[in-house]
Amino acid sequence: MPVVLDPDAAAVFTAFQEAGRPPYETVSPTEARELYLKGRAVTNPDPPELLSVAPLTIPSPTGPIPARVYTPKTLRKAGGLAPCLVFFHGGGWVIGDLDSHDVVCRKLAHEGELIVISVDYRLAPEHKFPAAVDDAIAATKWIAANAGQLGIDPSRLMVGGDSAGGNLAAVVALAARDGDGPRIAGQVLIYPATDFAMTHPSHREPETSILLTHSVIKWFCNHYLRGASDIDNWKASPARATTLAGLPPAYLLTAGADPLRDEGDEYARRLKEAGVAVTYRHFPGQFHGFFTMGKLLQQANVAASDIGVWLKALN
Repeated sequence: MPVVLDPDAAAVFTAFQEAGRPPYETVSPTEARELYLKGRAVTNPDPPELLSVAPLTIPSPTGPIPARVYTPKTLRKAGGLAPCLVFFHGGGWVIGDLDSHDVVCRKLAHEGELIVISVDYRLAPEHKFPAAVDDAIAATKWIAANAGQLGIDPSRLMVGGDSAGGNLAAVVALAARDGDGPRIAGQVLIYPATDFAMTHPSHREPETSILLTHSVIKWFCNHYLRGASDIDNWKASPARATTLAGLPPAYLLTAGADPLRDEGDEYARRLKEAGVAVTYRHFPGQFHGFFTMGKLLQQANVAASDIGVWLKALN
């Protein structure tokens, strides 16, 4: 598929190339995490002012899970309770944390007029698959069980995330549908990773190897998965689930210059075919990761506003 970057996306890509930052696959996971966080400071837009941002510790069978609660100034309450988006950050299951996606969560809380709870799940390679999945499911279940004290309406509980976080959100929705979790009212999947087989055409096109390159994807996968047998596990590859029927409404976003483009597109199509209500948005001139770069890429802010509209229309 021919890909032509938007002018601002091309300028950002050129700036990253000229900066000479070492590719993630050439450094240690610890160094990659530091590089990623520094990059966010340069590309994040100014955050909207919220009512409060507070730390939260979520207990789980494997230990406490750090989290952060974002409450906007305008909050859609019904019976004193508000909708909530449980958010899982991107970063290939290896990098990223509460701080790397702090501004994104602030924007989503503001745009959606709802509480956002960001979950700091365990990272690979220190904690391989399915540690991140276990944390995501455990956190969502705990939030639902404690919804009242958090000021959340459990009937309006949604999950979402970008990239690896979109993968986790899709898996949590599947697990909840099958009884391992609360009822989920919606899922926000921002250029999600859905199939570790990586056989879709966009994984081979040179035009998609931008920032999230083909080689760094393999680096992430090798750190996250325990072995090739994990590829077929739906908790790693939600597209491998037997059926996608019965899942909550989805907002799914893809980017043109993204190795994950085709698997995201296929997941949206399969959701629709399974009878799931899907809002699909494609940004042909953007690359993977653009959603967090609102300071430099106006399309990121357009996407955040669009998701906010969807969230408000959903409940």
